[in-house]
Amino acid sequence: MPAVEMVGVSKTYRRRGGQPFRALDDLHMTVQSGGVHGLLGPNGSGKTTSIRVLLGLVRPDAGAGQMRLLDRPVPAELGGVIADVGALVETPLFSPGLSGRMNLRLLAEAAGVSRARIEECLDLVDLRDRAGDRFKGYSLGMKQRLGIAAALLKAPRLLILDEPSNGLDPAGIKDVRELVRRLGHDGRTTVLVSSHLLGEVQQMCDSVTILARGRQVASGPVAQVLSRAGTGDVRVGVPDPAAAAAVLAAAGYSVSPAPDGQVLVHGSPAPGAITRVLAEHGHYVEELVRVTPDLESAFLAITGAQA
Repeated sequence: MPAVEMVGVSKTYRRRGGQPFRALDDLHMTVQSGGVHGLLGPNGSGKTTSIRVLLGLVRPDAGAGQMRLLDRPVPAELGGVIADVGALVETPLFSPGLSGRMNLRLLAEAAGVSRARIEECLDLVDLRDRAGDRFKGYSLGMKQRLGIAAALLKAPRLLILDEPSNGLDPAGIKDVRELVRRLGHDGRTTVLVSSHLLGEVQQMCDSVTILARGRQVASGPVAQVLSRAGTGDVRVGVPDPAAAAAVLAAAGYSVSPAPDGQVLVHGSPAPGAITRVLAEHGHYVEELVRVTPDLESAFLAITGAQA
């Protein structure tokens, strides 16, 4: 059973005195249950709008598509499924003068959640030791983790996080990344996390959907999406890069200079063949490394093809 399904969903914003803006354009997206699914795209690609539409915070265009959360149609049955969904969509609103624990206690009492669950959530986000400190003294990363703890209070089957690493320093980004991976692999929760940070998505997600201009342009396991960028170039280190590049070009290879003074050979060449050609012309390889495609190169290849 997919955790999230969106079929043909559109959302158009009417701008006073301006042209209508279509934030979602016939969007199709499926998030399978289990693990961490990344929703990837540049700012303005429709990530936040798609999440807000799913959660009933924004209405989609009338008659445009269908949506399901945990196999329940939304928005028609949102009230019946929302208890199984936790979300952190915007900067969490907590009382700055109260402790992290007390802020969670107020939310838990409103939701009918036990105090024992509060402590469990504090443990999950590694905030137990600072739970007695006032919220206003928290770092941005700690505030984000407390927001995730709040989203976890009801032990949701689906956790939706919109740009949870936004604005964090490297240490905070690492903390959130490790937390998201841990939550997505506990066997109980599916995590849908949006981000414009390609490297972070690659490190913490099992699968990914790439959006561009409100439409899905790629989706699948991260390894599968990476394959869209090819199997990678080969970086060759030789004493005389310019001469070696000329030899390889004469032999029919596509080459370009690498930023570190080495030679990049494109088109997924066989490393052994490169070594042989260079040796035959008196150039002996000091280093030869296949460059593994990353999500950034795949993203550029995919979105470039869609332009």
